[in-house]
Amino acid sequence: MGLSEAPGQRDTQALLSTTQAMELRRRDYHVERPLLNQEQLEELGSRSSATGTLQWRTWFRCSHARAQALLLQYFPVLAWLPQYPVRDWLLGDLLSGLSVAIMQLPQGLAYALLAGLPPVFGLYSSFYPVFIYFLFGTSRHISVGTFAVMSVMVGSVTESLAPDEAFLQASNSTVDVAARDAARVQVASTLSVLVGLFQVGLGLVHFGFVVTYLSEPLVRAYTTAASVQVFVSQLKYVFGLHLSSRSGPLSLIYTVLEVCWKLPQTVVGTMVTAVVAGVVLVLVKLLNDKLRRQLPMPLPGELLTLIGATGISYGVGLQHRFGVDVVGKIPAGLVPPVAPSPQLFARLVGNAFAIAVVGFAIAISLGKIFALRHGYRVDSNQELVALGLSNLIGGIFQCFPVSCSMSRSLVQESTGGNTQVAGAISSLFILIIIVKLGELFQDLPKAVLAAAIIVNLKGMLMQFTDIHSLWKANRVDLLIWLVTFVATILLNLDLGLAVAVVFSLLLVVVRTQLPHYSVLGQVPDTDIYRDVAEYSEAREVPGVKVFRSSATMYFANAELYSDTLKQRCGVNVDHLISQKKKLLRKQELKLKRLQKENKLPKQAAASKGTSISINVNTSVTDIESNDVEGSKAKVSAGTELEDTAARGQEDAKAPDMSSLKTLGLPQPDFHSLILDLSSLSFVDTVCLKSLKNIFRDFREIEVEVYMAACHSPVVTQLEVGHFFDASITKQHLFASVHDAVIFALQHPRSSPVNPVLVTKL
Repeated sequence: MGLSEAPGQRDTQALLSTTQAMELRRRDYHVERPLLNQEQLEELGSRSSATGTLQWRTWFRCSHARAQALLLQYFPVLAWLPQYPVRDWLLGDLLSGLSVAIMQLPQGLAYALLAGLPPVFGLYSSFYPVFIYFLFGTSRHISVGTFAVMSVMVGSVTESLAPDEAFLQASNSTVDVAARDAARVQVASTLSVLVGLFQVGLGLVHFGFVVTYLSEPLVRAYTTAASVQVFVSQLKYVFGLHLSSRSGPLSLIYTVLEVCWKLPQTVVGTMVTAVVAGVVLVLVKLLNDKLRRQLPMPLPGELLTLIGATGISYGVGLQHRFGVDVVGKIPAGLVPPVAPSPQLFARLVGNAFAIAVVGFAIAISLGKIFALRHGYRVDSNQELVALGLSNLIGGIFQCFPVSCSMSRSLVQESTGGNTQVAGAISSLFILIIIVKLGELFQDLPKAVLAAAIIVNLKGMLMQFTDIHSLWKANRVDLLIWLVTFVATILLNLDLGLAVAVVFSLLLVVVRTQLPHYSVLGQVPDTDIYRDVAEYSEAREVPGVKVFRSSATMYFANAELYSDTLKQRCGVNVDHLISQKKKLLRKQELKLKRLQKENKLPKQAAASKGTSISINVNTSVTDIESNDVEGSKAKVSAGTELEDTAARGQEDAKAPDMSSLKTLGLPQPDFHSLILDLSSLSFVDTVCLKSLKNIFRDFREIEVEVYMAACHSPVVTQLEVGHFFDASITKQHLFASVHDAVIFALQHPRSSPVNPVLVTKL
């Protein structure tokens, strides 16, 4: 029968209005429970204070299980490598490692130029840090190594501390390239050690959450501005120009102006080489995108371009015939470890911290994306330690600071990479190139490397589309994006990051200072309360005001909370209290005056009572001689004073003399105020004082105040702050707004009593 009636039912419901359809779907929903305040809720739920063990005590416990846990925590390779499925994953990791190595070779050479160093140091930075991350990292898919943003940040430091002008030879005013490169290598390796120390230290103290202060719009705007810096820094290699070394605020603007000024000095051979290499790289990338499903792995366009350009340069003689600048000598083999220079620590500490935070932010954001996609967990603190050790040990072997590359990470994932073994394999391929094949690329034109860098900036430059999307989605985030971008462009990378972080944090504070305040009304036939300004069917409960803030109340917005509360209640609370106090003061002065006037006749009667009685008793002749009216006047005056004083004493004893009604002041149209504190996440001393003042002020105008929907941590903080006392108890705090409303309706202007049974909520 149900099946036969289903089509007719659907046709009927299709003809009904939305409201009628909702009525059909509505089911009676009844809940019976006691009306609960906080005191009874704690008793019913057996609430007890959480007595957690102190964290530092567990740090010093020594046991076999704890030692093993610490070993696996800080050496995660010991946890996953013994369980590595060789048959299933080795082939994919091998192909992935080879693909990443093919990309890492040209990028290592190119990004070394970005850092202001000889290209071979880019190969070193593609070997040591990658292998260290294999041992300590927890992300299976990110490709650690050289990265454009990190390289340009390093380059700004090396060029500022070791500029070309400091190495001019007195004889012919040319730059001593060998001495300059040695100084820059020392700066970069020392910077890498400092970056590593910062990252390891922050990771050991579990400070991985620091990256949460870098929002996604901030990071994307920062990397976009950095990509613009990278693009401008490569123009000298594209046009074959010799530019002055600049750093600090407005250095990017000055560099662009100098490039425009020196364009007539462009080396045509260099520019043609860069344009041809760029076109080839773009065509190969387009071909890879088109044949992505047919190809087992992307065509190594960068490697093929580098090999072809090196062969053409060697065969044609681009350096000698056309003045094209080439990479130069690339020494074979590894370099011995070198200690960092402590004299540079003080000058590098600020830049080192900025690079450490930016490098970790890029790595952990990519790592979490891949972890979510493949269903495993990335430990942010261990990632900080792993990246720090990669930079620390790499700096000792003359590497510059590294992070992870998005393009290489995507290739590592798409070509079948499953674990960190792919990174280890790619580092071994780079080692072979360093030891045996590196010297073959000494005729490689620098313009080709610059073209490879510029083409690889496509992904970051496409982030300019964020402006359009953020304009539609969230204009506050758009403001963060624009401020970060402009500050980074104008003030350079280190100061730009600081300005961006400070601005975003200030914006958070400002947004909490200007929350949305609302007076709540009950949605008909429910226990749900919503803003009456937004929900037309929501109605305020007669005699009860329910007030809510969208943000927590703390020192920065507590005063605004109180002022808005008094404003939304429709009563000038402060003026009413002032008028009440003024009238009470007048009443008190009047009472004192009456009492004083009452005391004076009594004192006179005590001193002259005998003579008055004699005169009254013996002056019958006076009374008979028309003095009766004067005597009556005196007696009536005395009686009136006594009656007035007596009335003053009775008025003083009256309990309602201070009420608004007795004083002739207007009364509020509500008898209870309920504060919905569901948005309260923490309590400070200013919040406690503000809440106490709200209770005091509204009770002055004969309105009882209740609180509702506090979370347990907030209740604990209220207890610790001694908020509850004889006048404000936990019976003023209810489990929900609806509980508080029902209680307020049943007990107007009264203190809390035993709860009643709520039959329908």
